[in-house]
Amino acid sequence: MPVKIVAMRTPFRSRPRTSPSPTGQRPLDAPDEIESAVPINTLGASPLIFRKRLQDQPAPPARGGDLIALVGPDNETLGFGYFNPKSEVSVRVLRAGETPPDETFWDGLLNRAVRLRRDILKLDDVTDTYRVIHSEGDCISGIVIDRYGDTLSAEAFGLGLFQRGQAILERLARIVGAKHWLLRPGPYTEAQEGFTAEPVSSPDLPRSVVVQEFGTKFRVEFLGGHKTGFFCDQRDNRRRLADFTAGKSVLDLCCYTGGFSITAKRLGNAAEVTGVDLDEQPLKIARGNAQLNAVKANFVQADVFPYMRDMIRNNRQFDVVVLDPPKLIRNRAELDEGTRRHFDLNRLAMQLVKPDGLLLSCSCSGLLQDADFLRLLYSASRQAGDAIGPADDNGFQRRGPRDMQILFRTGASPDHPVSANYPESDYLKAAWMRLS
Repeated sequence: MPVKIVAMRTPFRSRPRTSPSPTGQRPLDAPDEIESAVPINTLGASPLIFRKRLQDQPAPPARGGDLIALVGPDNETLGFGYFNPKSEVSVRVLRAGETPPDETFWDGLLNRAVRLRRDILKLDDVTDTYRVIHSEGDCISGIVIDRYGDTLSAEAFGLGLFQRGQAILERLARIVGAKHWLLRPGPYTEAQEGFTAEPVSSPDLPRSVVVQEFGTKFRVEFLGGHKTGFFCDQRDNRRRLADFTAGKSVLDLCCYTGGFSITAKRLGNAAEVTGVDLDEQPLKIARGNAQLNAVKANFVQADVFPYMRDMIRNNRQFDVVVLDPPKLIRNRAELDEGTRRHFDLNRLAMQLVKPDGLLLSCSCSGLLQDADFLRLLYSASRQAGDAIGPADDNGFQRRGPRDMQILFRTGASPDHPVSANYPESDYLKAAWMRLS
């Protein structure tokens, strides 16, 4: 039932602070445990409330991660969210309205997310690995959860959600029938949220698990990998790429554990596949993935910048090139430099594509807008001449601009839904280009 909280006027109870540490695991909140409130003019559509919008600190002072009430100018309860005084995102709104989140709310939220994947997208028919909770896209800002077979792997980048990650995972595991779970903080939580934490897992978490999508097998290592262990967002793009690789030579740049490479070979019957990545550990997994699928692929440990320059000097080109770099723009301070790096990567990659060949270029930097991404691709094509004859001192010989045709543009697989209230979560951009 609705709980009326009157900001700054109602005396709040004083309870012992029971969390053993700032990052200790906490149960999901009971409605009568909300002790703090903060005034705000309006709630707004976005689930993120930045510090400058708060009129005052909660009363009484709240711990980082506490569930607080948000109250309007007339002391009406507008909603509830997780508070973090160390973050520019001071509140992540969990629920709007006067009714605080309870067990029924959580069950409804999690079951709704599962129904999308199982009943609407029917992902269980084609894969046993997909994203089950996509942060704002599933109305739980601050956490993403992927399913890998019978294991759930979560990355929390909001303090309140990390503290309740175990409770959420255990509840979600009962719904989807998972046996194991892993919770770890996001890679930038120390800088953005002001906390560090060790991973938390179920007692018998396996070191790795083998999953499949469209019949192609992949091993997922849970500790030490990027993000939650595997990039489910590229699933449909991997499948689509296979339509263009039969009998072709394929270069997969920033290949990680070989998702595009293995799919191009196994499903796409590529004649030749080369994957390049700087990190040795993902490449070891990629080579193992090739063995799992009984396919032959060449994986090279190298920085892609000098690798591409060497290929250009040697007049090496490929029928299909995939460029899927890691996140190059983590915040607005990195926007200009990250955009330049995207430009340089694409300028070099375009020179490695044979005439009438295909380039799939991706960016997972949400701060790089679609129009800016397309603009830098166009500019890169103007500067990327065919790599023919002896290369000059810059590593390539220009023979006029390459004609670029964008065949289609795609994004993340639909198990990564975008909330209309938070369009910034539409982060993945993929441009499919034919180059003259």
